[in-house]
Amino acid sequence: MTSENGRRAGGDRRRVAGGATNGGGGASWAAVEAAVPEFAAVVRERFGAYRHHVLATLRADGAPRLTGLEADFRRGELWLGMMTGSRKVLDLRRDPRFALHANPGGGTDLAGGDVRVAGRAVEVTDPGLRARYAAAVKPPEPFHLFRARLTEVVRTSVEPPFMKLEIWRPDRPLRTLRRTSEDPELLEGPERPTSEGSGGFEAP
Repeated sequence: MTSENGRRAGGDRRRVAGGATNGGGGASWAAVEAAVPEFAAVVRERFGAYRHHVLATLRADGAPRLTGLEADFRRGELWLGMMTGSRKVLDLRRDPRFALHANPGGGTDLAGGDVRVAGRAVEVTDPGLRARYAAAVKPPEPFHLFRARLTEVVRTSVEPPFMKLEIWRPDRPLRTLRRTSEDPELLEGPERPTSEGSGGFEAP
């Protein structure tokens, strides 16, 4: 990412109700559940299988940063709580785009599938909302709180002889792809950027 793109992404943030910073669209978790309830249930169950997951953010120079994070599904939102002063907080304030990969667990069988979400993290600054969250979750104080605005939800699973990909994006139907090692067009085709602001990539 160039510095110009980074400035554009940072400049796209704007204030929204509840004292949050909106990174330019995306769906709440409630919207995902309403659009594809069965798929959403599988994704949520996969995140719920383990406590810690892997968050990807962008450093100031555009390089990726990976850190551990707990994900909390509550009241129709995906909440991301973080320690005060952590690098990932600074990353998201500068550029709200993120990806969150569910802990795959042990073994190699991909039990429950391999799940990730991507979008923009909206920082919550409203004192009342933060107080209600703290009362319910009891995170270590002080903390930063973000809620996810999702632009992509993906589940990968094994369906012999296929690798099955299920991809959901706002205002689009759930898309299912099945790939094999003998299908080079699907496996090796270049990724194509999605429409501007999506925060993800089109599957080849």
